[in-house]
Amino acid sequence: MKLAIAGAAGRMGRLVVKHAINEGLKVSQAFDVVEVGKDAGELAGVGKIGVLVENDITKLNADVLVDFTNPEACIKNARIASQKGVKLVIGTTGFSEEQRKELESYCKKVPAVISPNFSIGVNAFFKIVEFASSLLHSYDIEIFEIHHKMKKDAPSGTAIKTAEIIREVLAKKGKELELKFCREGKRGNEIGVFGIRGGDVVGEHTVLFFSEGERVEITHRATSRDSFAKGAIMAVKWIAGVEKPGIYSMLDVLSENMPS
Repeated sequence: MKLAIAGAAGRMGRLVVKHAINEGLKVSQAFDVVEVGKDAGELAGVGKIGVLVENDITKLNADVLVDFTNPEACIKNARIASQKGVKLVIGTTGFSEEQRKELESYCKKVPAVISPNFSIGVNAFFKIVEFASSLLHSYDIEIFEIHHKMKKDAPSGTAIKTAEIIREVLAKKGKELELKFCREGKRGNEIGVFGIRGGDVVGEHTVLFFSEGERVEITHRATSRDSFAKGAIMAVKWIAGVEKPGIYSMLDVLSENMPS
């Protein structure tokens, strides 16, 4: 299997290169708009692998493309991958609704794992939150997340995914709630989703369930980005064996190890 990585010079891209090499995968191409011409393996700290960073995604020639870039670049990369029949693993976040729809159209041609977070722990967190929401559906629910000061999107894709899971559970209980990303004045019929930025925090997400007399909190804290990269490599291996086009989640990747 030939693996290409878009955003290979970024923090996540370098880790994906590192863990791909450590897992014995063949990194055949690396793309980015910075560090062009440098060896992707050296950037990742694993030594020369003979793959230089390129900035022309139209040269894509791989079986799977991993994308940790930005929404605009990811849309372009997904379009080219779909035209070439290259499977996708996408960890980019911050898409607008229009961009999300465009991305979905490209995934009608190729299989794609799209996840705001590839950590196994976060995906367990999603299932725990889903279960708790079904039990505590009468409670007031709020979400906050903390990330490093350089993170570009807020709230995080993981926080938004968490809110969507909760909202879907509550809708089945007959409780329709809006998502509120900032608040001033009186609280409405909503789930608040708030982002905090500072320092070098890798990632923290907390869901709070409030009622009269008690509060339940469910939290996931990431202390290393390695957990995200390891999950992305799991997704690469999994999607390599999938032939049916469409969008899959990290929960699909992990489904064999999850209880029914």
